[in-house]
Amino acid sequence: MDIMKKFSVKSLLQLRSVSKAWKSLIDSSDFVKLYSNLQQHLLLRYDHQYKLDEPEYVSIVDDHTFPEQKVSLAIPKQVNLLEDSRTIASSHGLLCLSGFYGGRWMVVLWNVSIRKAVAVDVPNVAGGKYKTLLGFGVCGETCDPKIVKIAYIDHCYQMESIPESIPWQVEVFTLSTRAWRQPHSSNFPRKSIRFGRKQVVLDGFLYWIATEWIATDGGFRGINLIISFETTFEQFREINLPNALAHYQPYRELFISKLRESLVVLQRNEYHSNSFFVWMMEDGIPKSFTKIFTICTPGETLISVPGFRKSGEPIIEISTYLWHPYEDNSWLVVYEPYSKDISDIGISEWMCSFSLYSYMETLLLLDQPDLTTYDI
Repeated sequence: MDIMKKFSVKSLLQLRSVSKAWKSLIDSSDFVKLYSNLQQHLLLRYDHQYKLDEPEYVSIVDDHTFPEQKVSLAIPKQVNLLEDSRTIASSHGLLCLSGFYGGRWMVVLWNVSIRKAVAVDVPNVAGGKYKTLLGFGVCGETCDPKIVKIAYIDHCYQMESIPESIPWQVEVFTLSTRAWRQPHSSNFPRKSIRFGRKQVVLDGFLYWIATEWIATDGGFRGINLIISFETTFEQFREINLPNALAHYQPYRELFISKLRESLVVLQRNEYHSNSFFVWMMEDGIPKSFTKIFTICTPGETLISVPGFRKSGEPIIEISTYLWHPYEDNSWLVVYEPYSKDISDIGISEWMCSFSLYSYMETLLLLDQPDLTTYDI
């Protein structure tokens, strides 16, 4: 089995057709749980403003050949059918997307490596005073994919109308049981906390940037923090940020990401919009964040920082719109944080935004029938 774990997913899928014994071994739950190819890939999503609901996906091998090994992906039917789709997160080789299909809110889990996807119906979507957020991660202990549905109060001025006795509405879907249920723990965040949309998964924990709105004389005061959700015991936890981040406004210019296997927070420089400060959490210690470098592009319009290479270099999105408004091209480039050099990687699109997710090859979903949809 140890030798088999060194093979690529493509090789393993070919070996399944050679003999029943190899197919039985590769399909076994123990092998699927233990297998993970250490070669990192970057999954790039293109969202064209002139092609609504037609995102494109490209996989790039993240090694010394980067960005030469670039492949356009065939999109599964479940992903193609989603309307107004957005990517929630990537975890253990699975990409999680959400969107609408036939008026229903759906989640699709997609294993890019084995070209398989399953769709999950999202029931009981809260409305009115509540906003619904979805999270995703693979349990670090069981390798069971989990979807988290969180309903929380939408606006801070509505908090006083919600009694303290009314908790958050949280449900968890596990692929192994194919059902939604209450989480194991009930230690939900306070009702005064609101989540950002971007989520990161690290070591079985889901992380979001959040803001707690505290009532003051004549209004509300926001304090930024990080909320985590542990996928084994299904517990929420608060992580305090250093003062420079906790009191930073506008809070929407704080972004969460991961650099190698560390959690980072990106803070747009309020005095220079073409730069971001990169803060890293050290050894998983709350409030122990260190500013490790600054991304600065004085000659270009810096739109976003979609992600990081395995080497630690940021991949940034820049635009020429400020200087050439009739072109409106966006580029992805690699930024070297110490020399401050920018390397073109040959990715440029007109009227397009990019999102980027790192992933390893896994066999999760191998046991799922094709075109599976779990209706609740």
